[in-house]
Amino acid sequence: MSTVQEIQRVLQQLFISQRYAVLATDDHGQPFTSLMAFSTTEDLRQIVLLTERTRRKFNNLKANRRVALLIDDRENKGSDTQEAVAVTAIGDAEEADFAMAADLLPHFLTRHPGLSSFAASSSCAVVTVKIKSYLLVSSFEQVLEWRVEQ
Repeated sequence: MSTVQEIQRVLQQLFISQRYAVLATDDHGQPFTSLMAFSTTEDLRQIVLLTERTRRKFNNLKANRRVALLIDDRENKGSDTQEAVAVTAIGDAEEADFAMAADLLPHFLTRHPGLSSFAASSSCAVVTVKIKSYLLVSSFEQVLEWRVEQ
């Protein structure tokens, strides 16, 4: 696997099969991680998250937009070292404006219907991560990068 199209195909399959990611933010120099439900835009250039505006992760995002997300398909088996695929998505996060949130929410809620009430809350923020690059690790040591051009 070496072409951008092949990497995109693997990413699409991974993102269909996995519904949660680990979001890494910065809290005044201290790394902070959160388990997040996510969806992606069809072109894979954005990852969409929901969070309350009162949460630490949201404050971290406002203070430092640079984030990373880890998405993988491990099963906690010994064979994971050879068979699992993991991707780190690196990008900049920001709260979506009203119009963009209205466009992104239907797809997100199709994927995560149990979060409908949360999404309707006035304290809920729709956050987009504009992806700069994906680092895809497979077969334990094979690392490929797709630098996404915005």
